[in-house]
Amino acid sequence: MDILTQILFGFCLATDAFAVSITNGMCSCKINKKNVMATALTFGVFQGLMPVLGYILGHSFANVISRYQHYLALFLLSAIGINMIVDALKDEKEADQVCNSTNIFTVRNLTIQGIATSIDALAVGVSLVAVDVNIASISLIIGIITFLCCALGVYIGRRFGLLLGIRAKLAGGILLVLIGIKIFVQHIVS
Repeated sequence: MDILTQILFGFCLATDAFAVSITNGMCSCKINKKNVMATALTFGVFQGLMPVLGYILGHSFANVISRYQHYLALFLLSAIGINMIVDALKDEKEADQVCNSTNIFTVRNLTIQGIATSIDALAVGVSLVAVDVNIASISLIIGIITFLCCALGVYIGRRFGLLLGIRAKLAGGILLVLIGIKIFVQHIVS
């Protein structure tokens, strides 16, 4: 697999993590470099390691992984999204509060998001067994591209979050649920 294809692979796998990063930026009152780095590093590491794990698991578990990945992504992203929607509706009742005071950048939240958005990368790793590819190279590229996209995503989300306030949190929650549904439907249809 040539380098250009690996780079395109990286961008394709980074899209869900990028969308979640935008959502995180939209839904946080306070964003600093530590939050941006934590988000980008978490998503970059998960996206970079999951293809390696999938590659190692190989074909022996390919059916199980591909059979259930969409259910797990749907459940995790929907749970986080629904929680954000409920929080947004609660916050809307408090007119003086523009955004939630809770920290969306917790280790727990980022880890759940990192796992949910990288499950497809695990399945991709399984499929890469059949292709002549250097798994270390492609995983590094995927991780770096995801890191960069997610860092940018938090800043983009914050810019919109400042403009939209509580509605941004509601939209972000809805977006997470829709991403989960999209992953689920794509795997059901294919």
